[in-house]
Amino acid sequence: MKKKFTLEIANPCSENFDQMIPNAQGSFCSSCAKNVIDLSRKTNAEVARFVANNKDQNICARLKTTQLEEEFTQHEISKINTLKYAAVAASILLASNVTGQEKSPVQTEVNVPVPNHAIMGKIAVNQTAEQEILITIKGKLLDAKTNRPLSGKVYPDLTLSINDAQPAMQINPKTGEFSISSMVSKNSEALMITIKSGDYYLSKTIPFDIKNVKKNVLLQNIIINTEELIKVYIAGGLGIIYTEKKVIKEN
Repeated sequence: MKKKFTLEIANPCSENFDQMIPNAQGSFCSSCAKNVIDLSRKTNAEVARFVANNKDQNICARLKTTQLEEEFTQHEISKINTLKYAAVAASILLASNVTGQEKSPVQTEVNVPVPNHAIMGKIAVNQTAEQEILITIKGKLLDAKTNRPLSGKVYPDLTLSINDAQPAMQINPKTGEFSISSMVSKNSEALMITIKSGDYYLSKTIPFDIKNVKKNVLLQNIIINTEELIKVYIAGGLGIIYTEKKVIKEN
């Protein structure tokens, strides 16, 4: 059975997620002594599965604003059907036992022909190793509309990471300049960039060509539309709104 639901922020939280203590589920908030689950980077299916497993709990979570506009689908298994399947399985098992007691085992002999000859040798496995090199990417982070650095007042403490390299590097707020080292594959055609600024977040790919790397340095400006930066909220109490299924009667 499918149940549809949407998410809402019941109690908005003003705590800074970046100052919390990271853990496997998200981060630990020392102010309220609770784990804040990071749902902002999960798929719709992962969010639905999480909600299904924790629907009776008071959840503190980190969400993208776009996720508040999504409709999620939760799959539920009927308890009646589960019992029905269990009863059928039990009857089959019981029938198998009865049959086994009534019939005596039959002795079976299998003759396997012995091969006249065998070829022995080593199996060769061709593996194509993906070669990676350490390069330094240098450039500027610019606003596509103005071709200037992003405003330091609107987007403070801008950081950039490439291919999930840690730690993320600080972007110069005045010039937009950055310099970051990252391992890249020689066969790769794209780089994954992650930009953060307070509650703003952006993850996207940009084209990459190994031919543009000179002496292990890539000169590459990153130009983005500020509309691409997604506002991320922390919900002190995550509200789950189930959508009622409407039945339309035909005359």
